[in-house]
Amino acid sequence: MIRPVAVVGPTATGKTALGVELALALGGEVVNADAMQLYRGMDIGTAKATVEERRGVPHHLLDVLDVTETASVAAYQRDARACVARLLAAGRVPVLVGGSGLYVQAVLDDLRFPGTDPAVRAELDREAAERGAAALHARLAELDPTAAAAILPSNTRRIVRALEVIRITGRRFSANLPTPGAPRYGAVLVGIDRAVDELDARVERRVRWMFDAGFVDEVRALVDRGLREGRTASRALGYQQVLAELDGAGDFAAAAEATVVATRRFVRRQRSWFRRDHRIRWFDGGRPDLTERVREVVSVVD
Repeated sequence: MIRPVAVVGPTATGKTALGVELALALGGEVVNADAMQLYRGMDIGTAKATVEERRGVPHHLLDVLDVTETASVAAYQRDARACVARLLAAGRVPVLVGGSGLYVQAVLDDLRFPGTDPAVRAELDREAAERGAAALHARLAELDPTAAAAILPSNTRRIVRALEVIRITGRRFSANLPTPGAPRYGAVLVGIDRAVDELDARVERRVRWMFDAGFVDEVRALVDRGLREGRTASRALGYQQVLAELDGAGDFAAAAEATVVATRRFVRRQRSWFRRDHRIRWFDGGRPDLTERVREVVSVVD
């Protein structure tokens, strides 16, 4: 029986390149597990693999949403599981690649989604608009520290959703996350990380490259396609910082520096999230024999 491989870990560790290498070596195809790479046109700011970087490997669940649409973990779970099932049936190894921990868990674990209450949601939306996301995040940290640690203080939609679930169910939002057991499909989980100082430097280089490569023009083009109206896309790292400067002083050097700071903070949250999952086999993303070393310990066929 063929089993999938999931390549996870913080931003800028080298997951994308490793995912392609593994797909080539194992006879597989890549399934995106980065929430922001679901969006069409969000290429530079999400470090989406170019056609050349994909090296002929089919990539699934890239460019499937307009920036005005709201990304949904439940919808992603449905689509990703269907994609994995198709690949397994075709004898291809699904290589799930991304740093969105909740999205990976939605595919591989028994993650279920509580219902909604429009009245509660509307009340929390109004409060977020009046008091700001940071105030609601502080409340979430008191009610559910685990959930707060996994959600950026700027991610209004997810903060509101977590507080809504707490209000509706009377339980912590994180209680809906299953305790990791045997992963669905017998998947093998591979984690890529680097030393803190090294990763901080890589984040800075990536952000500088983004702005040199035309990131501001990418954001301007997406504004014309409704980026500001997108509840999820407009809050993406880098995009929200550039939008703030487009609406303000136009200091894009400041936007780049703010993106570096926010991304480093996000990296630490990602590391905390993934390190809780003891099924993950960790590797140093800087080792020259990374692909070979991963291949040695990953068996995708029973």
